[in-house]
Amino acid sequence: MRETFNREFEYLCVDDFMRRMIDARSLATAFEIGLIDMLRSAGEVTVDELVKRLGADGRGMPFLLVLLAENGVVEDRDGAFSLTDKFIDALRFRDLMEMKLALSNFSAHDFLEFFSDLVTSPDEFMKKARSPHLFAYDRCFDSSEDNRRVTQQWMRVTTVLTKYESQACMKYHDFGRYGRMLDVGGNSGEFALRLCREHPELRADVFDLPLVCDVGMNHVGDSPEADRIRFVKGNALADDLPAGYDLVTFKSTLHDWPGHLARNLVKKGAGALRKGGTLLIFERASTPVTGTPGYSLLPFLVFFHSYRTPEFYVRCLEDNGFINISSRIVNLEMPFLLVTGVEGQPTSSSVEK
Repeated sequence: MRETFNREFEYLCVDDFMRRMIDARSLATAFEIGLIDMLRSAGEVTVDELVKRLGADGRGMPFLLVLLAENGVVEDRDGAFSLTDKFIDALRFRDLMEMKLALSNFSAHDFLEFFSDLVTSPDEFMKKARSPHLFAYDRCFDSSEDNRRVTQQWMRVTTVLTKYESQACMKYHDFGRYGRMLDVGGNSGEFALRLCREHPELRADVFDLPLVCDVGMNHVGDSPEADRIRFVKGNALADDLPAGYDLVTFKSTLHDWPGHLARNLVKKGAGALRKGGTLLIFERASTPVTGTPGYSLLPFLVFFHSYRTPEFYVRCLEDNGFINISSRIVNLEMPFLLVTGVEGQPTSSSVEK
């Protein structure tokens, strides 16, 4: 097993098992054919038993096991294979691991085929690549069966990511001071759910596209916090936001839009706050790549043009009259920025036309 690193958040250990394409692809196969579940339940199994019970090829299974052993997923104990303790520990975050495997393998085609376009002509990359079209916001208005299927597909990705990324945001910002929050582009309501679960006095409104809200209401479902989470259907680019909140959040939302639209969304968020309320932005940051990015970063690297510096969002808050502005970088699998400000008096320069 290659060298691993100390991390602030335990769930990031899943990336240790998908640093290279061959690691990720072999691990995905191990999940797909039921090998991981069999080893988890049986403890130790010989190659012959695995071949028989999984209906695998007599040469293919040993080859797969060699790759998995090299990646630290399994170990050979006198001819019987078992999962390593390190991998069993990482299985606590199985939903994240499987999602990242699927998303990385999906994005690999775009990176291999169209990376030159990504570097020289981002508009051409957007036209050719599959990754940008996974998040089909234009199909979130009409609740057809096909639109719902497509929307549920990409919302599963954002929900799992938010489940884990919210830990960092909650660690570095005190949400206990708020009574009412508005999560703009709040997707499935996962961010609001995590915050409400941690803070029993908090009530949250999630503002998003109609079909996203429908899927989100099912996601929140019967959770104990559901009666404190309300979904408000609308298009934040075109519609007014509700008002009177202690807190307005943009979690992994603003990077989806060009600069002038992101600034307008921040202005709308400012208008949704009561006097003295807080606006919070939590996004992947635009920073130089350091070291060798692992394979699991591919889904995020193909969108590197969309990520911005903290200074961009600080300026947005300054232009809208915010005070007590703070900014920090939080290192997850890649740097995130956390920018907050307290509502003040807007200035005439708050919007870029």
